[in-house]
Amino acid sequence: MRLILKNRGLVGLLIVALASGVGAQPSTVILVRHAEKATTPANDPGLTPGGLQRATDLAAALTDARVNAVVVTQLERVKATAKPLADGAKITPVVVPVSSDIAAHVNAVVAEVASHKPGDVVLVVGHSNTIPAIIAALGGPRMAELCDAQYGGLFVLQLRPNGPPSFVRGKYGAADPPDSDACSRTMKTP
Repeated sequence: MRLILKNRGLVGLLIVALASGVGAQPSTVILVRHAEKATTPANDPGLTPGGLQRATDLAAALTDARVNAVVVTQLERVKATAKPLADGAKITPVVVPVSSDIAAHVNAVVAEVASHKPGDVVLVVGHSNTIPAIIAALGGPRMAELCDAQYGGLFVLQLRPNGPPSFVRGKYGAADPPDSDACSRTMKTP
């Protein structure tokens, strides 16, 4: 299912509706790539002005989502993307370092998500090459890596104790540039 979300708070209402199903309450995992990154410093850039706005838009989009945990990497652009939401909700993000061993990072993020109790809503902010891998490791669909110009994707997994997760793909913030998904036409889905 693909859903484009533009209204403030609509994402949160959707997530609350997903999490209010019958039976044991599932955990909800919201995954986004970091917002638009600056070019300097080269080793750990922060966010562009557009990226800072996208981070604010993320917090606004998830106002009603009841996020109670945030998982980030050690990189500035990722922490800055989560900051408005984390600050507003008074959440200290959990840092799961990313390195050249992407599989180890994915496993560590999955373990962190699994450490939360049923009913929790966990925001995971990652990278173009980690978000699809984390989605797949949590039982969601296998996806190609995100293209370099794709920043507006918002992915929601509702983890169920007895069955496969439900998956919703949406958008938040400013639209990505035209043809931002051009690289996915040449990439293979893992």
